Amino acid sequence: MKHPHVATLASAILGLALHLPASAHGPGGHAGHHGHGQGAPVKEQKPWGIAGEAQAVSRTIEIRMTDDMRFFPDRIDVKLGETVRLVAVNAGQVLHEIVIGTPEELKAHAELMKKHPNMEHDEPYMAHVDPGQRGEIVWTFNRPGTFEFACLIPGHFEAGMKGTITVRR
Repeated sequence: MKHPHVATLASAILGLALHLPASAHGPGGHAGHHGHGQGAPVKEQKPWGIAGEAQAVSRTIEIRMTDDMRFFPDRIDVKLGETVRLVAVNAGQVLHEIVIGTPEELKAHAELMKKHPNMEHDEPYMAHVDPGQRGEIVWTFNRPGTFEFACLIPGHFEAGMKGTITVRR
C-alpha cells in the first residue's frame, strides 16, 4: 500500500527522492532487497557523492554487520572521484541496513524511522540486508569530506551502529 504522506514528509525533511512501492522496514520486509530498485539507480548528486556505474568500480570493500550493532570495518578511506562497491554482509540474525549520508541527514532519517518504522524507500546509497544475506552499494565519492554510514533501523543507530567514510583529495 502506498503512503503518499510518508513520502511527502520524508522528502520535505530529508530531501530524499522516495520510490514507492519498495520493501518496507520491519521483519521480513526486505527479502532479496539489495539497495537498488527496478532498473538503474537514480543519479542524484548528494553532498557525499552520486550513484556509481559498476564498470567504473576501482575496488570492493566488504562491510560486516553484526547483531552487537557494529560495522566491521567502521572506518573507510576513499580517494576523491573513486567509485567503490560496498558489499554489506549481514552476519547477524536480524535485518540490518547500510545508508550513506552526512551525519545530519542520517540522524534526521533515523528519527523519521522511529516515527514511521514501516516507511518505504529505496535509494542507491542504501542497502537493506536480511540475516545471512549480502547487499551492495556502488557509489562514486565525488565530493571531499567526512561522511557516515549507518543502520537506521529503529534502535540500531541509537546503539552506535555507524561508521565513517573519509574522502580525500
